[in-house]
Amino acid sequence: MLLKIVVRTLIGFCFALFFGFPHLTKAQLKQPHSLITAHRGASSVAPENTLSAFRKAWDIGCDAIEGDFRLTRDKQIICIHDANTERLTGTNWEVAKMPLDLLQSLDFGTWKDVHFAGETCPTLNQVLLTVPTHGHIFIELKTGPEIVEPLAECLQRSSLPKNQITLITFNQETLKKCRFFFPKMRIHWLTSFQQHKSQSNSWLPSPQQIAETLTQIGADGVGLQARRDIITKDFLSQLKNEGVSEFHMWTVDEPKDAIFYINEGALGVTTNKPAALKARVKSF
Repeated sequence: MLLKIVVRTLIGFCFALFFGFPHLTKAQLKQPHSLITAHRGASSVAPENTLSAFRKAWDIGCDAIEGDFRLTRDKQIICIHDANTERLTGTNWEVAKMPLDLLQSLDFGTWKDVHFAGETCPTLNQVLLTVPTHGHIFIELKTGPEIVEPLAECLQRSSLPKNQITLITFNQETLKKCRFFFPKMRIHWLTSFQQHKSQSNSWLPSPQQIAETLTQIGADGVGLQARRDIITKDFLSQLKNEGVSEFHMWTVDEPKDAIFYINEGALGVTTNKPAALKARVKSF
């Protein structure tokens, strides 16, 4: 257990050194830099998971972007959160049953603003091409393990250094396969929380359960749902005592919450309001 704690701590520290430190005073700076991450791109001002949203995120100075990815019928990886296209386009097509060319013929931008009319859902390769030399991308895999081999082919063709990528997923089987295909890449398991059936003040998974799951599936860290009523200093202390030193938070729009997670050593803080959050953290 001690060796596991030391190894994970060293990995997290080296990664933090690579990206630098946040704009906090020395008294406030308790942990290495956290990546201010644009949730589905700058989704508060541009249509989610589109090239406009990702480019806007870089324009406003985000450290990282997060996008959702699914597999099309013809085994292409496309950037979209939902399993179907209805919410964003008005056309109810199931992503997994449609080829890339038809999916990209739909308008994914007008729902947000007519200014974005004609915006489509990009491929993973198109999104990777937006990442600058200083940037990072959290690739959320929304499907089962069938996406991993096409992902491996895509990443092999990409010139983006692998240390600028973190793979994230709720699906444990997908994560296991990712670990097999990408033994040296950073991979985080995502989890939300449910109230314990017999204990009203207890939530699952517990820090111990999270640590056990990460060990079983080979994850480097965990992406935690940003519930301040659950994710307290005590919870994070227990998590670290279980050997989990690397975590990121989703989705955080309140600056005071972001600063709390940053001071507790979060690798990244994913937000729908990256410009406002980054400005507040920088000035704090």
